[in-house]
Amino acid sequence: MKAAIELNKVSKKFVIPYEKTTTLYDSIVSSFKGHKRYDEFWALRDISLRVDGGESLGVIGGNGSGKSTLLKLIANILRPTRGSIKVSGGLTPFLELGVGFQQDLSARENIFLYGKIMGLRSREVSQRMEDIVKFSGLERFIDAKLRNFSSGMQVRLAFSTAIQTNPQILLVDEVLAVGDMDFQEKCFDYFNRYLREGGTMVLVTHDLSAVRRFCSKTLLLSGGEAAGYGGTDEVVDAYVYKAQKIEKGKQIVGGRWGTKKAVITDVEFIDKFGRATDRVNYGDPLTIRIHYETRERIQRPVFGVAIHSEAGVHCYGTNTQLRGVEINSIDGKGHIDLNIEKIPMIYGRFLVTAAIHSLDHLHYDWRNREFQFTVVKSSQEDGLFGMPCNWSLE
Repeated sequence: MKAAIELNKVSKKFVIPYEKTTTLYDSIVSSFKGHKRYDEFWALRDISLRVDGGESLGVIGGNGSGKSTLLKLIANILRPTRGSIKVSGGLTPFLELGVGFQQDLSARENIFLYGKIMGLRSREVSQRMEDIVKFSGLERFIDAKLRNFSSGMQVRLAFSTAIQTNPQILLVDEVLAVGDMDFQEKCFDYFNRYLREGGTMVLVTHDLSAVRRFCSKTLLLSGGEAAGYGGTDEVVDAYVYKAQKIEKGKQIVGGRWGTKKAVITDVEFIDKFGRATDRVNYGDPLTIRIHYETRERIQRPVFGVAIHSEAGVHCYGTNTQLRGVEINSIDGKGHIDLNIEKIPMIYGRFLVTAAIHSLDHLHYDWRNREFQFTVVKSSQEDGLFGMPCNWSLE
């Protein structure tokens, strides 16, 4: 497969002035004094990656980790200080949607203006106007002045125009954060269709569910460096749980890590008869019992479970905090149960991760996919999961 995007040891340095010099005299005096008038900030260091045509790469990390800088480098808005970037194919950056909009023009006039900025001819914009307006959902406001639009409405207008460029490569940077739920789902449907048709996408976002949904592999940035690069489920799990076993620039593997202030001594699977088992029928209840032991009293711990298929598909993840279960403290030995009313997976073997951490994600013990159970097919229905449903004939 031909590479659509290749980065080879890319670094980006910004120069930050210590103080503002307003005159030539100030600059000359400062030079003679030997003062260093600027600081160097490396936003990215030695980033190497490859995105093949038809792939989708997620880029995650905390604020200031270098995500947006990376996207601007790929888009050729910024130039690297060191390293090389190669992009093959037409590229549309969804970075700052709406830049170039004029507030005193109508939405219709701004569609023509923004279409020109995005590389469309006026005739093409005219031909696609109906599709643009319909996708945006702003039919009632198409002739209203843009100054009366909310920020979310302006993003909808810009996104609906930009997708008409039919790009080979999409660069997406949190552009949907201000969109409403219905419009976000419409955009997600577009991304699904775009990827099915062989498009290439780089998605920068804090929405980890969107990364899991669209991206086959993910880059985790921390302080401008690659803290993890590989399969999306492994990289996202490591980011969420602040895993200690992330190797810079390498794919993350399973294992066990944590401070061991509290440890998971075992995980049992209890069937509907109250017996320990590693097999359960589809549709039956199952209890996942986490046995733990602590060295000292731990205040307000959080217990978590993640379930993956044998093929690596992330099926489900939850923890006591998400479910509104507050645990005051634990001390010594004990166990906690996750009670599943009905196993929804129809058949297959499933790997279970168990974890204990603090409310601020200080990880005590993480046992990555070390436990497993098998679901026995007991239905003629097919697929990955069963659904509570019934047929009715009018």
